[in-house]
Amino acid sequence: MTPWRKHPTVYEINTWVWLNELSRAHGRRVTLGDVPREELEGLARYGFDALWLMGVWERSHAARQISRTNPALLEEYARTLPDYTEEDIVGSPYAITGYRVDPFLGGDEGLADFRARMREAGLRLVLDFVPNHVAIDHAWLTEHPERIVQSDAGVLAREPQNYFRAGAGEAARVVAHGRDPYFDGWPDTAQLDYRRAETREAMTRELLTVAARCDGVRCDMAMLVTREVFLRTWGGEFDTREAEFWPEAIARVWAERPDFMLMAEVYWDMEYELQRQGFDFTYDKRLYDRMLHEGAPTVRAHLRADMSYQSRLARFVENHDERRAAEAFGPERGASSSALALTLAGLRLLHEGQLEGRRVKLSVHLGRRADEPKDAETEEHYRRLLAALSHDVFHEGEWRQVEPREAWAGNQSHENFVASLWASGEDLRLVAVNLSHERAQCYLPLELHALAGRTGFLKDLLGEAQ
Repeated sequence: MTPWRKHPTVYEINTWVWLNELSRAHGRRVTLGDVPREELEGLARYGFDALWLMGVWERSHAARQISRTNPALLEEYARTLPDYTEEDIVGSPYAITGYRVDPFLGGDEGLADFRARMREAGLRLVLDFVPNHVAIDHAWLTEHPERIVQSDAGVLAREPQNYFRAGAGEAARVVAHGRDPYFDGWPDTAQLDYRRAETREAMTRELLTVAARCDGVRCDMAMLVTREVFLRTWGGEFDTREAEFWPEAIARVWAERPDFMLMAEVYWDMEYELQRQGFDFTYDKRLYDRMLHEGAPTVRAHLRADMSYQSRLARFVENHDERRAAEAFGPERGASSSALALTLAGLRLLHEGQLEGRRVKLSVHLGRRADEPKDAETEEHYRRLLAALSHDVFHEGEWRQVEPREAWAGNQSHENFVASLWASGEDLRLVAVNLSHERAQCYLPLELHALAGRTGFLKDLLGEAQ
């Protein structure tokens, strides 16, 4: 395939839920190996560069039992899927026993078949990589316990939410749950010990096996295994001075797959650090929060960062970790915020169900979701937006922010706008978004030498105006 475009569009699919719904729609069990051709062709018509199949790896049986008995999770299931059954609780896609495709989804062979058909349709495949932890019944707990963070009975007694007892008899040991420094441990996971070179090497090999089977990875909570965060969480010292996992692992991947894309889920203002360590793209959660809770002035300030940083951010208005955009932003702000986020420089991330206006955020532990009516206005908005984004200028052109000016003296409504311009030669696209609930006016200083002395017309690609 041709190289990744500079500013690609990636569509996240909850694989288990998606295949369950395809099975119901087609009256037979559908796995990755036999997804109907028309379904794949329909996705390709949206103009996505890649599909992120979230949750394909083999899920832990022990973790599934935790998912089926944890009181907080059971309350969440009851809110989002009132008629759920035990069979609907399939376990966390981030508590895995290995990088094998779950048999229920079609196994490794099914994924290989699906990827081949994706390539025929011009689509790339993105998969999960979970660097921080493994499932509580992963083979490494018995075969390679040195790769897992361990402690003692005293710590277990003080922090039972963060540790558990694994094994029995002389092989019994106290093991840490995977966690970040701000929350209790994830009870279905065991924490990998990145202070050890052997662990870092083992996880590099795991990353290489994943890279051989797809075109990119989304790395779960990628900042947790940086030296800085790991030592803040777990203390101690790395066995090699200044050792870092990501730069070494990414260099190994690129040596075999120079066309491979790596996207980091990252928070805590560590986006630049993960870019510096080698990631192509890093989550832009800060933009999401500013659009949702603040307003245009702080968004404009955010977008004044250097382009070498901006162009490597992954923009979104929803994903499986966040509330549904239709519920969080509402119809009007959802349309304006998505038009803004998905036309910025960087990677554009969309989430299955977003295009239809789904409002219920589903737990990743569930393999089925409730039916929801499609929202016709939301569908039409995304149809027009994705059609506009299909132009190459949004993917290979040059982006710059345009600072709005007041339309007339004393009219401060220009402060509600965020605007930008894409250019590739004389191919131009102007994006102007009013992030407020009120009518607003502004002037936009385009400063386009290519249009000097010429008359032009502006056509609204999301509406009918001209």
